[in-house]
This record gives sequence, C-alpha cells and structure tokens, in this order.
Amino acid sequence: MTLSSQAVAGCILAGGRGSRLGGLDKGLVELAGRPLVAHVMARFAPQVRALAISANRNLESYRTLATTVLPDAASDDGAGPLAGIATALAWCPAPLLAIVPCDSPFLPLHLVATLEAARRRAGATLAVARTADGLQPMFALLATELVDAARSALLAGERKVERWYRQQALVEVDLDAERAALANLNTPQDLVAASQRLAAA
Repeated sequence: MTLSSQAVAGCILAGGRGSRLGGLDKGLVELAGRPLVAHVMARFAPQVRALAISANRNLESYRTLATTVLPDAASDDGAGPLAGIATALAWCPAPLLAIVPCDSPFLPLHLVATLEAARRRAGATLAVARTADGLQPMFALLATELVDAARSALLAGERKVERWYRQQALVEVDLDAERAALANLNTPQDLVAASQRLAAA
C-alpha cells in the first residue's frame, strides 16, 4: 500500500434508483455471476485503506459484501448523492475520502492516486474526474474537512452535487483517456456489453 492510499478511505455510492433498469438495485445486479458492486470493490479496495458502501435499500445484502455499510436514508427524500457523500465524509477514518459509483466495473486501478496527485498539485480540497462528456461527479476525492460544508448545504436545500463542488476549492482532473473505464452501466444493453467485455478479457 502506498503512502497516498494510507491517507485515503473509499466509499462506493449505491443509493441510486436504477430507473433505467426497472428500479433494480444496481449494485446488486449480477454481472458475470457476481453483484456489480463486487466488481467495483475488487478494483477500488486496493486503492484505499478502508472501504464502505453507502446504500438506501437492501442493506443486509450489502453487509454480506462489505464490513461497513452506511445507511443513506436521506437519498429517499430526494437529497440524492450529496446525502451519501455527507454520510461518507462523517464516517471517513482518513484525511481524504474517495468516492465511486456502484456501476462502474472497469474502474481505473490508478484512479485514487491520479486524483490525489492532482489535488496536491492544486492545493485543492476536492478533485473530480472530467472527460470530454463533462464533469464526472461520482468519481471524486474529497478532504474530510468538507463534512460540515456538505451537511450545511443539505440543510440549506442544496441537491446538486456539481453546484456544491464548484463552491469548494476544486480541481478538475482530465481523465478522458479513461472514459471507457469510467463508464456507468445504466441499461440492460450496457450489462450485456460489459459481460461480453469481461468474457473477452
């Protein structure tokens, strides 16, 4: 484990509604015989010193996969990912928190190190991936000192993660070369394509 990863804990955000998958809990949808979140964990866990999953349903199922599962009940009230981020920041046992979504099974193995290097260079409290498609707000590295700012934003009614990000000391990290690795699986067709990609690997 590198010095950088010692300073970073990770949280996989699994509180989405899975609307394009018929309301299924995306993290638990099977891909190549394993829950989607398990694929993410396999690539993310080696990059951080501790790992949690933030979820708003099927908590017992997630507890069979991870030691720490953070209930994200606030997302049921429309608070969205910012609620999960605030909860993860409050839990985080390290100076930095890396977040990723539960539906990106090809997550870059160097994601955390890349975001942390950019954050250090910029002297920022927040580093977020960017591709040609725009900011990728669910792939981010945050200083845990942002917990109070996140809570305050939620109390003030803020629901837009990107808008909250831009109120912080933010650095955007060009990861367009990793666009395929950052892809989310949102539809049944995406799952089929991912299965084929894994079978061909």
